Amino acid sequence: MYMRKTTAFPFLLGVFFLLTAFSWNFGGDKCKDALELANKLPATTDETTRAKDENKIIELCPDGAAAKYVQGVQAERIGNVDRAVAAYRRALQQDPAFGAASGNLGLIYLQKGLADDAAIALTKGLATRAVPAWHKAMGKIMFDRKFYSLALYHYGEAAQLVPSDAGALAGQADVYAAQGQTDRAIDELRRALLLDPANEQAALSLAGIYVQQNKQDAALEILKKSVTINSRSSRLHLMLADIYEKRGDAKLAEYERLLGGKKTAQIEEQVAKPEGIMLADQLVASGETEKAIEAYKLALKQTPDSVEINEKLGAIYFKMGKDADAILAYREATYLGSTKPEVYYNLGQLYEKRNQLDEAVVSYKRAIEKKPDFADARLRLANIRNDRGNIQEAVEQYVEFLKLKPESADIHLKLARILAKNKNLTLAEESYKAVLKLAPENPEANREIAAIYRAKGMNDKAMEHYRKALEIRKDDAESRNALVGLYVKEKKYDELLELLKKAVEITPDDPNNHYKLGLIYDFKKDNDAALESYKKAVELKSDHARALLAMGRLYMKTGRLSEAREALESARKADPNMEETSVLLNNIRDEFNPVPRKSFKSKKYKKSKSKSKKKTSKKIKKKSAVKKSVPAKKSK
Repeated sequence: MYMRKTTAFPFLLGVFFLLTAFSWNFGGDKCKDALELANKLPATTDETTRAKDENKIIELCPDGAAAKYVQGVQAERIGNVDRAVAAYRRALQQDPAFGAASGNLGLIYLQKGLADDAAIALTKGLATRAVPAWHKAMGKIMFDRKFYSLALYHYGEAAQLVPSDAGALAGQADVYAAQGQTDRAIDELRRALLLDPANEQAALSLAGIYVQQNKQDAALEILKKSVTINSRSSRLHLMLADIYEKRGDAKLAEYERLLGGKKTAQIEEQVAKPEGIMLADQLVASGETEKAIEAYKLALKQTPDSVEINEKLGAIYFKMGKDADAILAYREATYLGSTKPEVYYNLGQLYEKRNQLDEAVVSYKRAIEKKPDFADARLRLANIRNDRGNIQEAVEQYVEFLKLKPESADIHLKLARILAKNKNLTLAEESYKAVLKLAPENPEANREIAAIYRAKGMNDKAMEHYRKALEIRKDDAESRNALVGLYVKEKKYDELLELLKKAVEITPDDPNNHYKLGLIYDFKKDNDAALESYKKAVELKSDHARALLAMGRLYMKTGRLSEAREALESARKADPNMEETSVLLNNIRDEFNPVPRKSFKSKKYKKSKSKSKKKTSKKIKKKSAVKKSVPAKKSK
C-alpha cells in the first residue's frame, strides 16, 4: 500500500512537460553536407545540376565556407575575378582544407601570372579531388618550368579523366614538341582539333610547328579555320599578321594587327578623329576591351562633354570589374544628363558594393524615375530598405516588383516573411499561398505558413503543412518539433508515436530520439517498449540523465526497486541538479529501511499517551480503595 503512494507521481503532467518543453533536435550537420556537395561542384558539367547544387549549398549553410565558395564561383562566372578571389579566400579562412576553393583559386592565380601561388593552391585542391582543369593547369606550370615529366603526368591524368578533352591533348603535344618529338606532337594536335575544332591552343601550336617547318600554307589553313570560330582571339590574328607580313602582304598584315589589337600610328590617327568612337565600338564587338578603352579615351579628348562615351566607358569598366573607374565614368555621364536607366542602375550596384547605401538608394530611385517598370532596380531598392528597417517602403517596392515579375517565388517568400515578422498574418498568409502556388514543394514555405495557421489557431491546417514540409524534407527538425507540440495539444497520441518512430529511423544514433520515444510508450503504458527505448538511449549515451531518471521511475512503477535505485543513482551522478532524482531515491530508501513505528509519533501523541497512563493508574487506585471500604461477606 505504501509503495503505491510513493510511485503515484503526476506522470501525465510530467510527460506533457517533457514533450512540450524539451528541445527536439532531429537535424544533422548541414554545413558538413554543404561542404561535401561543394567539393563535387568542380566535376559537375551539367549546368542545371550545378545550379541546383549551388542553391542547395546556400540553403543548407548560408554562412559557411561552402556558401562563400559558391559566391566565388558565381562571381567568377560573371567575370568578377577579384570578388571571386576574395570569396575563395574567405572560404579557406573558415576551412583551410577546402579542396574546391583551393583548386579554383589556383586557376585564377595562374591566369594572373602568379605561378608559385597557383602551384600551391592547385596541389591542395588535387589532394582532395582529381579535377581535369586543375591537372591541366598544373601541367602548364610544370611545362613552363621545363619539368616535362611532371607536365606529361598532369596532362595525362586530365586526359584519362576526360578522354575527349582537347586541351589535355594539346598540352601533351606541347611537351612532345619541346622534347623534339615533332611528329608525335603533330598527331596529338590533329587529334585535339578533331575533338574540338575551336581549341585555340591546339591551332596555335600546330600552326607554329608548320611555320617552323616552313609550311606557311598549312599554317594559314589551320589559322583561318580557327579564327572563323575564335574571331576575338588576338593571338590568332597576330600570328596571321606575322605570316602575311612574311609573305609580303602588308595590307592583310595591317588588318590582322588591327583585329589583334596591336596599336600603330595609323590606328591612333583614326581613333583621334571624332568618328573614332565607331572604331572603339568595333573593338568592343570583337572583344578587345583594353584597346576599346584607349580608343574611347582618345575620342573623349575630342568631345569631353560626350554623355555617350562616358556611358560606354562606364559599361566597359563595370563589366571588367574595375569599380572605381566605372563609378567615375558613370558619375560623369549622370552629371552630363544621361537618360539611360541602366547607367543609374549600374551606378547603384557599384555604390552598394562599397556600402555607400544612401548613394545607392538615390541611384536606384533615379533609375526607376527613368524607367518605372525597372523591376531589378525596385528589387534592389526594396532589399536595402528592408535591411535598414524601412519596412513600409520595402514592402511597397516588393509589391511593385511582384506586379512586374509575379512568377518570382523567392520574392513572394521574402515578402511573406517580412509581413509575418511584423505580425501582419493575413497578408503574410496570402504571400505564402502565392509561393506555394508557384512552388508547392518548397519546404520553408510549407513550414512557415503552418506557423501562421498555428498562430491563428487553425491547427488542422498547420498540421497539414507541417506534414507536407516533413514529407519534402525528412530531416526538418523545426517542422517535426512543431508537429510534436500540436499532436500533444490535440491529444493525437497515435500520430505522435508514429512521428517519433520515424525520427528514430532517420537518426538511429541519436539518444534523445530514443528517449523521447520511450516517453510516449511510457505514457501509453507500454512498459516493455518504453524500457527498451530508455535502455537504447543509455546505450548510446551512458550519462543520459533524463533517460536514466525515466528508467528508474519506470522500474519503481513496476516494483523493481533494486534496479530503480541503480538507475537513479546513475542519473544523479550524470546530473546532480535534478531534484526529482533525489526525491525518488529517498522514497526507495524508505521502502528498504522502514523506521520503527514509535519514531513517527509526535510529542503531542506522547503527551496524550502519558496522560492516559496517569488516568488509568488513578482509576485502578480508586477501585482498590472502594474494594477495601466494603466489608467482606461472612461465609456461612
